[in-house]
Amino acid sequence: MPTLPPFGDRMPGMDLRGLEKTVRMAAVAVSRADDVLIVSHIDADGISAAAIAATVCERLDKDYDVLFFSKMGEDAIAAVNNSSRSLVWISDLGSGYLSQLSKDGIVITDHHVPDSSWRRGQTSLGEFNRVIHVNPHDHGYDGSSEISGAGVTYLVAKSIDPANTDLACLAVVGACGDMQDSGNGLSGINRTILEDAVYEGGLEVKEDVRLYGRETRPLIGFLQYGSDPEVPGLFNDQEACSAFYAGLGIPLKKGNRNRCWTDLSENERGAAAEALLERVKEKDRAKLVGETYVLTDFPKGTDRRDAKEFATLLNSCGRYDDAPTGMRICMGDEDAVEASKENRSAHKRNISGAIDLVKKNDLLKVRRFIQYFDAGGEIKDTVLGIVAGMLLSGDGAYRGLPIIAFADSDDGVKVSARAERGMAERGLNLSEVMKKAASMVGGFGGGHNVAAGATIPGDRKEEFLDIVEDLVSAQVI
Repeated sequence: MPTLPPFGDRMPGMDLRGLEKTVRMAAVAVSRADDVLIVSHIDADGISAAAIAATVCERLDKDYDVLFFSKMGEDAIAAVNNSSRSLVWISDLGSGYLSQLSKDGIVITDHHVPDSSWRRGQTSLGEFNRVIHVNPHDHGYDGSSEISGAGVTYLVAKSIDPANTDLACLAVVGACGDMQDSGNGLSGINRTILEDAVYEGGLEVKEDVRLYGRETRPLIGFLQYGSDPEVPGLFNDQEACSAFYAGLGIPLKKGNRNRCWTDLSENERGAAAEALLERVKEKDRAKLVGETYVLTDFPKGTDRRDAKEFATLLNSCGRYDDAPTGMRICMGDEDAVEASKENRSAHKRNISGAIDLVKKNDLLKVRRFIQYFDAGGEIKDTVLGIVAGMLLSGDGAYRGLPIIAFADSDDGVKVSARAERGMAERGLNLSEVMKKAASMVGGFGGGHNVAAGATIPGDRKEEFLDIVEDLVSAQVI
């Protein structure tokens, strides 16, 4: 890989020195803390970030606790403000709620759009509430595509001790979990982190077919369920997939064992990749074949060897109230891998069941500027965003419209919003839409430009949709 400048390519408006300064300030605060409470999100990015922060605390011989939350709601805010620890380190959460945090001694390493009502002057030790806020958006970088929460947390870890570059692999997993590798691979600050991971020797970048399941899915399932991009004539067609391999003379089994994509020889993979490229549209070729990230410290055929599959493993823990197991996996606990198997099975069942529910019951409704579905209590609210994203990238929705998804949750209605990245180039910012629309109906929201969420009262959904549509129509060119 080519040598890259620190924190990715410089562009007009990017405040490199400001970001580096804030990273160093956070590193000093963590190093000086007597003890630490780590608060993080439950998704793959948040779990990876928490594992990085926890490993740093262990290496500094600091006493620490870890709490995971699905959102920065009242419980999370109370846990932060009422903590007796000398420092609270919030990762992959917090930026949207800065004005609600009052504890003396907080470090935030996040990549979501910051709370616009917060006074940036607080980002220095000894001033106001001593909140040290490390966020790429404050320095001209795009937190939705150039760096994840785990990536920001990694920058602080590396600043504390260069030996912590061995944690770069976890930051890559976090970025893949937030789909920041969409397109043809990681970019921006992620690129520098990727270079660290390669230099440390725990990760290899290989050009290959980028469909999900390279290490663990049998060959037919690899093509049958591969949806980003869909391969015409093969997606959702088991017989066609079998015929595809037969036509290339590629056996599906070795003995009694199903072969996976990474079991193929270099010649077999090359022939299959070339045949697949001939089937997809020109615009999808860069998405189909490109960079893949192989975690070389893990055995072949396991879901920890491929960064995207590792991220799904972590999501399967976090979405089923078992984020600590995911963190243990990141920190090298082999017993945790065994403990996570039921989570993985439940995750796969729930995702496929939820997508079938939406399709078979025609739940998806289309308005002029948005599309939406209301799953009520039929879909687990913690997987709602994944379902919405998969519908949008598969054959279940219109790719040119943002998708808004509703599911019942304990504190109201959970909303997940997703859109293709091309819509951001046309002016769409779902973070702003969710935040404003939710506040107008008595809820709260935020996130990224093409992936955001909210929680709203259960009786305000129609009003919320009207507001969202108005805001989207005003943004999109």
